[in-house]
Amino acid sequence: MKGYIYTMFQGADPGNGWKLNDPIFNKTPTLGACMPNVRRAVDIGDHIFSISGRVKDFQQYIVGGFSVREKINALAAYDRLPENRMKKDEEGNLLGNIITDANGQHIEIDYHDNFEQRIQNYIIGEKPIYFDKDEEVKTAREQTLDILRDVFEKKGDSVHEVLGRWRRLNEKQISRIIDWMEDIKQK
Repeated sequence: MKGYIYTMFQGADPGNGWKLNDPIFNKTPTLGACMPNVRRAVDIGDHIFSISGRVKDFQQYIVGGFSVREKINALAAYDRLPENRMKKDEEGNLLGNIITDANGQHIEIDYHDNFEQRIQNYIIGEKPIYFDKDEEVKTAREQTLDILRDVFEKKGDSVHEVLGRWRRLNEKQISRIIDWMEDIKQK
């Protein structure tokens, strides 16, 4: 078992009002269009964790994670998970992470390039763990940098200095992050 942890793009901070649409953490967690390199690299049983993107005056935090149950293509996901089809809400926020239409064509509202690469390896997960309560997010913001320093045995003054954009995790590192997240969830 291996895993990957990655930082979302600048401004992508669900604890600061950003609408999280990829990954989606719910009963059936998914990662659909973002991070094609991570989606390509994981196997069934591996884990994926996401860290909020940089936002001025806000500490980044581990948002959530899940284990990989399946890898399919976006057209199959379109049929199986209609609730994850990308659309805009009333405020213009993107919702959903399936970037294809019923014919397998790239939908206009999606901002990603490299469409052909992005429709492969749509991840369907299981066992999601994520911070969705204000107090959990607050605690995760306070502790994420320290947990990353500990997990990677690396000093740094920011998530980027410790992690870069993304990093591979071994089984021990995955367990350490999950234990830390579960501890916060139980408080």
